Parts: sequence; C-alpha cells; structure tokens
Amino acid sequence: MFKGGYLGKVLRVNLSNGSIAIESVDPGIYHQFLGGRGAATYYYYREIGPDTAPLSPYNKLIFFTGPLTGLNLPSTTKFQLATRSPMTGLYLCSNSSGRVGPHLKFAGYDGLIVEGRAAKPVFIYINNDSVEIRDAALLWEENTSRVERSLKELVGEPRAAVMSIGPAAVKGADLACIMVDGRSFGRGGAGRVMASKNLKAVIVYGSGRIPVYDAERINDLGKVAAQKAREGKPVHTRFGTAQYTGVMNEFGCYPSYNFRTGVFDGIDTINAEYMEKHYKVKNLACYRCPVACAQLCEVKEGPFKGFKSDPEYETIGAFGGQCGVSDFGAIVAANSLCDEYGIDTMSTGTIIAYAMECYERGLFTEKELGMKLPFGNGEAMVTMVKRMGEMEGFGAELARGFRYLAQKYPATVSYMMHAKWMPFAAYEPRGFHGIGLSYGTSSRGACHNVGGWTIRDELLTGEYDPFAVKGKGELVKAIQDTRAYIDSLGICTVVRSAMGFTDKPTGNVLALVTGHDFTPELMTIGERIYTLERVILGREGVTRAHDYLPDRIMKEKLPEGPARGHVLSKEMYDEMLDEYYRARGWDEEGRPTPERLQELGLEFCLREG
Repeated sequence: MFKGGYLGKVLRVNLSNGSIAIESVDPGIYHQFLGGRGAATYYYYREIGPDTAPLSPYNKLIFFTGPLTGLNLPSTTKFQLATRSPMTGLYLCSNSSGRVGPHLKFAGYDGLIVEGRAAKPVFIYINNDSVEIRDAALLWEENTSRVERSLKELVGEPRAAVMSIGPAAVKGADLACIMVDGRSFGRGGAGRVMASKNLKAVIVYGSGRIPVYDAERINDLGKVAAQKAREGKPVHTRFGTAQYTGVMNEFGCYPSYNFRTGVFDGIDTINAEYMEKHYKVKNLACYRCPVACAQLCEVKEGPFKGFKSDPEYETIGAFGGQCGVSDFGAIVAANSLCDEYGIDTMSTGTIIAYAMECYERGLFTEKELGMKLPFGNGEAMVTMVKRMGEMEGFGAELARGFRYLAQKYPATVSYMMHAKWMPFAAYEPRGFHGIGLSYGTSSRGACHNVGGWTIRDELLTGEYDPFAVKGKGELVKAIQDTRAYIDSLGICTVVRSAMGFTDKPTGNVLALVTGHDFTPELMTIGERIYTLERVILGREGVTRAHDYLPDRIMKEKLPEGPARGHVLSKEMYDEMLDEYYRARGWDEEGRPTPERLQELGLEFCLREG
C-alpha cells in the first residue's frame, strides 16, 4: 500500500439511472500506470470497447489525477481525461490545468468516471463526500464563463472549481472542448461527448488534505523546486509559449497558409515581442505555478476592441500563420470566442485555414460558405469562428472536423493537414522530420505533446540534424515515453525538470510523497502506457497505414525559407517508422509483439485477445 499521494478512490456517476458509487482503486494499477493518463488509459481499455460509438451512452468520460496533483509542489494542477473521440473516432487522451483536479483530490477522489446519459440537462456537484446530480436546463446553451459564475453562485461556494461545455458542444460541434477554470481539455472533441450525456458542467469543492509520506521534506523540496523553476524559465514568464513564434519562423518551420510554406511574412506583428509591447496586460498563473506563463492580452483599438484572451503559441500559429492573418487583435478575438463557445483553438484555426485554401481554389464558393474567406482576412476568420461556435451555416460543417468533411467533400481531402483526423499542430515536418513522426505515431492523432516535442533536440540544441531520418525513431520514442509518465504525475511539463522528471529521471519526490520509489521505473511506466494506448488503437482498427502523413508533406517541397526544397518523402518516413517500431518492439504493422507485452507486464492484453 502507498503511504501518500493517492486517495485510492474513484467516483463513478451513472447519468442514465442517477446512481453514484465510490469504488476502490487496485494499488496495482498505480504501480503499473502511476495515475493520471496511465490510470485513465487502463480504465479505458477495461471499459470502452472497440465497438463503442463516441456519442453513445456507453462511451465514458474518465478523469484521473496523478499522485502529485494538488500537492505543495510546483504546478500540481494537471489531471487527465480519456474518452472515445467524436472527431477522430478513436481513443482520446487529454490533459488540463485548472483547479478541478486538485479539488477532486481534496474532496477525497483520485478519479471521476461519468457514464450513461441523463434524460435532461444536468450538472454534477461534488462537495467533499456529498455528490449530487442537479438540473442545468437554464444554463444549457450558455457560454462557459457565465456557466462558471452562475454555478458558483448557485451552490454558494465561490472557491469551487468548474469544468463546463459551451454552446458549440450543445449544438453538435465535434471539435468542442471542455473548459476548466479558463484552461481546457482542448483537442479531440471531449466537449461533444459531455454534451451527448446531457452534462453541462461539473463543479467541485474539496476541503480535505492529501496524505503525504514525508510532509516536512516535501515542503522543503517544493520551495527549492519552485525557485529553480522560476529562475530557469524567465522567458516563459515574460512571453509564455509565444516565445517560439519568431523562432520557428526563423527556422522556416512555421506553417503558413495551410502548410503551403514554412515562413510567414507577417511574423513581425504576431510574434512575442509585438504581443508584449502592444497587447499584454499581465501574467496569469495556474494552480501553484511559480512561472505564470499565461499572457493575458487585450485589444485596445480597432474592430476587435475589448476582446481579451491569453493566446498560446499553438493558438497564434493556427489563427496567425496558418490563416495568413497578421492582425494580432484578430487572434486575441478568435481565442476569446473559442473559449466562450467551447471549441478547440488549434483545430478551429487549422480547419479554417483548410477552408481558406479550398475557397481560393474554387472548391468552396462564396455562396456555399456564406461569405468570402481569403487568406489574410482577420475579420472573415473571426466571423467564421463565430459561425463554427454557433453551428451556423457552413460553420456547422467545419465544426464537425476533418473526418466528417472528408466523407462529405472528398475532393478537398488533399488540403486537410491531419494525422488520424486530428489537425496538425503549428510545426512544419518538412523542416525537421522528427516532428512528422511525432504527428504520425501520436496516440491521439497529430500532436506535438503526446506525440513528442522534438523541437528542442532537432532545432534548438542542434543535437540532431533536422533533415536526417536515422535516430529519429528512437528519439521520438524516448520523448513520448517521458511525456506519458509526466502526464501521469499531475504536474505541468514546464516545471518538470525542476523536480528531476526528465528522460533520465532523478530525485526522490515520489518516494517522499508515496513511500514508494517510482523513479527507476518511470521510463518503463511511460513505455507501458504508450504501448497500451497502441493496443487500444489497434483494436479500434489502426494499422501502419494510419501512421502516414498527408501528401502535401510527403510529396511537395517547401517553396521558400531556410528549409526550402525539403520534403519528408514516403521512403524517408518509412525508414523512421521502421526504426520507431523496432525500438518499441512492435511488428512492421505497428502492433506490439507478444514478447514486448509480456516484458512490460501487459500480459492481460494477450489473455483478453
């Protein structure tokens, strides 16, 4: 048994029959999967079968905290979600900051599983050991910020934490997210799953204490780690992730105009320095974060005057370079609207960029779109964000995502930048090839986080030749395994190294928290999680063919910039993919071998077929 970090309980709420149950968690699950993403993946494997439709009552929302969530350590804000995605049709993992995860633990639970479907709109209210399912009819189509304010007033607990969906999810947007105290479970459409259950929100308040094996030493360690994180991330504090906007453009790896090029001529009015000088209001911090990397911005003049939001690098990339928009005010406005409607900024911007290219090529007409939608027009872009959020006109089509659009508009598939139907992040694979492998092999479809953030190794440190293919399979595997265990701890990746959580883990944080020294096992745990995710994807129909990238990346050379003339050909990609599969112990079709499953302690996958 563990001596701290875990509560050992998961709360299960069945909305179909209104039942509420508290279940014990087998400690063996934590030994094998740590918590967070690992535990959520395990429960997904056990409870969501390959024939489960994403919007059926049999799909589930599986939320799990990690052993460090809520503790007196830097940025212990994270918790994880697993569900079947309506956007990709496959397994989805997602992580969020905010205070819901910490408060769930303060209330006495490591996890929350929501299943079934309510007969009418409801919200779940958790107040320590009191759990209620309440009517949410009056809030059903309200935006996310109003829901948060209203629920705190309704339950009379201003300190409570809230996660909710916006009107886009309610109206059927498959790219809808779940907003969590201003952060989000952003990618893959988890908000649409929540809406399909007639669940508007979950509000949580906990006042309990999380047990810790050695509280005094953890408090001392927390102070040192917080100082180290603060001193080690000054650029994050000043600029947030927007710091990479100009950097990626300088490398010729900043996707622009729907990945037609890797440089953007309007970069000087959307980079971090311009943001700081003209739009930044103040820093915002997540729970217990010493870095405070969120940059609250406000538009002070022009057509978007009054809009406020805190755009991250990916959001700036999706609405900036991808859409050819050099008006930072339009980016702030688009971000703000996405948050209120409850839609993923990355998917929204990338899909609008696709629609812009289709419009300019005559594949979508002005009449069909209900408007002109050229690259570079910030006002048109913001208007389309509104239409997607409202599920109005052609916006309702775009808000269904690439999988739906490919079925309805097959002639446009060539212009969809995705892997496994998840829109690309804001990095150009032809400019550094490891990120292409990250997109292709990511457990949730194209993703630089779950898939592996190779930017540091390929571009920033120069350790790897960005245009080489040899060694990239092993690199991506190591980054993916590291991220898998980080996502299972309950901390933000920005501060992880301050506590020794790297690809070569050090330190005794987990031993002081739980009484068990996980440190030597962490990379194996990460690999175990990633392998189980691949088993899940395999039973949902994923094969090697699904790991490939769009033709634009594999056939068209970049036309300009430092990466000019480069392409990630199928032959090059196959070499990386083969190396990656070998490093993982998977066969040539991307299936984990029986031998590797046994080595990782996943024999139950063999017994259960």
